[in-house]
Amino acid sequence: MDHLSSSQISLYLLCGLKYRFQYIDQYPKPFRSSALSFGSALHSALQWLNEQRMQGKQASLEQLYRIFDADWYSQKIGQSIRFKDGEQDMVLGNLGREFLTMYVQEETKPVRGCEIPFTVPLHDPMTKRDIGIPLTGFFDAIETDDSIVEYKTSAQTLGSDDIGSRPQFTAYSYAFEILYHKPPARIKVVNFVKAKKAKMTVTETSRTKEDYSCFLYLAVEVLKGIRGGHFLPRTGYWCKECEYLNLCPLWPKKQAAIQNVAIPQHA
Repeated sequence: MDHLSSSQISLYLLCGLKYRFQYIDQYPKPFRSSALSFGSALHSALQWLNEQRMQGKQASLEQLYRIFDADWYSQKIGQSIRFKDGEQDMVLGNLGREFLTMYVQEETKPVRGCEIPFTVPLHDPMTKRDIGIPLTGFFDAIETDDSIVEYKTSAQTLGSDDIGSRPQFTAYSYAFEILYHKPPARIKVVNFVKAKKAKMTVTETSRTKEDYSCFLYLAVEVLKGIRGGHFLPRTGYWCKECEYLNLCPLWPKKQAAIQNVAIPQHA
């Protein structure tokens, strides 16, 4: 293990056993959820749009649609996509175009960078020592006024309380401040909501030094759990889309199918 990311931390806290299956055992995934595939295609289109704008080029909606359509098509090649009940390929394709139209019509600030990778040190908040493993990730976009922009797709609107408590945004603010020696102006979460009536919301949040300390404490404890081999399973609504459902000993509907599955032990 040579790095930590906010997605690793979030997954470990959501379900330690899934973390182990994905990052330690590296079991192949039999399918990919439509939500992840759709989000990837939308991100690719928005990245292309931001790159065009950074170069001073005009990008038409039709060009943007073609970029999205091509990536949405490529998501379905070579892997099985699992759609939710009631979802359809073409409906999601049209929804992606609708979201892109909303975004282009929204007044946005100029972007000075997109899909920016970062690697920053993590420190124990108690001892102030480097814990010896970096935090890595990507900024979806950074605007010219030093605002971090994060694109999210979801089935329901992300509330301000949810956004205000997510470790991911604390990690991004922390990384930004280390890299640029100043806090970000704000964190803007652009939320594309796949409800009956599609909508796009923009919510702003920020983080403090106290938030950083809490995040660092969480990162240190997660790292201890991983290195100590503690991978507790946790069930919830997220189980329905889990790629490793058939391996989980806590999923009651799958008990008969998994009785003879041997789960490797790790020291």
